Amino acid sequence: MRRRVLALGVAAAVAGAGMVVAFAPAATAAAACQVDYEVNQWSGGFTADVKVTNFGAAVTSWTVAWAYAGDQKITNGWNATVTQSGSAVTATNVAWNGSLASGGSASFGFQGTFAAANPAPTAFTLNGVACGPDATPTTPPTTGPTTPPTTPPTTPPTTPPTTGPTTPPAQNCVATAVCDGFENQTGTTPGGNWAVTYPDCSGAGTAAIDKTVAHGGATSLRINGAEGYCNHVFVRSTAILGTTSNVWYVRYWVRHTTALPAAHVAAVAMRDANDGGKDLRFGGQNGALQFNRASDDATLPEQSPAGVALSAPLPVNTWNCVEFKVDGRDGTIQTWLNGTSVPGLLEDGVATHDIDSQWLNRTWRPSLTDLKLGWESYGSGADTLWYDDVAVSAMRNGC
Repeated sequence: MRRRVLALGVAAAVAGAGMVVAFAPAATAAAACQVDYEVNQWSGGFTADVKVTNFGAAVTSWTVAWAYAGDQKITNGWNATVTQSGSAVTATNVAWNGSLASGGSASFGFQGTFAAANPAPTAFTLNGVACGPDATPTTPPTTGPTTPPTTPPTTPPTTPPTTGPTTPPAQNCVATAVCDGFENQTGTTPGGNWAVTYPDCSGAGTAAIDKTVAHGGATSLRINGAEGYCNHVFVRSTAILGTTSNVWYVRYWVRHTTALPAAHVAAVAMRDANDGGKDLRFGGQNGALQFNRASDDATLPEQSPAGVALSAPLPVNTWNCVEFKVDGRDGTIQTWLNGTSVPGLLEDGVATHDIDSQWLNRTWRPSLTDLKLGWESYGSGADTLWYDDVAVSAMRNGC
């Protein structure tokens, strides 16, 4: 279940029906802040994406606080330090996202559990000041930008980036990222930092630069993926992972023509120097997205019906934004499809049946050294795929 609550003052959510009822108190004072709280929920668990917008003076650090009315327990967070004492929760900025200009926003997220109910919070504070009902300050701030925002968005984007600049650069490429939209490719065969590779054997699979189909700009990478292991093909870069040594946020756009098959397939592979040079693979099985560790064939999620149901299919004949974070420090993984966190593709270090208990059967601390985009079929399944606007960085790029 997916729902959005704009917590602008006093709000009530009818969780069971997925309905939101908002009550705006009578007030004439301008809002100091606005908080958007978006939940992706399943039986007994949830993830939440939170965006706070500051309408007061600029700050160099921030703390967002709220209280739960249900029995929610937060288990881990990202892009903020999230702590809980009883029903009270606080989220404090991390080192790189503490500055918040007037009109500026910051986003963070977390995962939690619940037993009985998961009602949305009804009130938030930013640095101790209640977030109010008005989306636009009635007077310009006394500090901050000389030209304050005149019309901050009353309805924020449905999938805002969780990190990065307020106005992202082209291709949503944060300043620290290495990004490639294949626009510098001049021939039909991938070149430059990208090289076609056929691990172990080669056959009918092909890779080419396509000037007729693109997500951004005028160029993409086209993969004609044939059925059968030796018909695999990948295009490999060893340069694009160079921005970070132990945390990798990978983002790419992909379009494909054929639904993921029941058999195991891989579309992305990354060599893991800490796992005997074996690949960490991302693809699909049983019609849904999955990670696969080549060294021991562990899958995320586990391939039970319940585990597969917690993943997601990859929609066909449309551009999809795929993002995942791999943390070499603790071996955790977080995945987003079109801006939405996928619960079955979350490995949080705590074994959860049907999701990551098989993955956590041994200690795994990856060191990724390359990025390969392509197609590999271990049984049945052929597909045509286009990749574009690839970004790798130490923080999330967003879509």
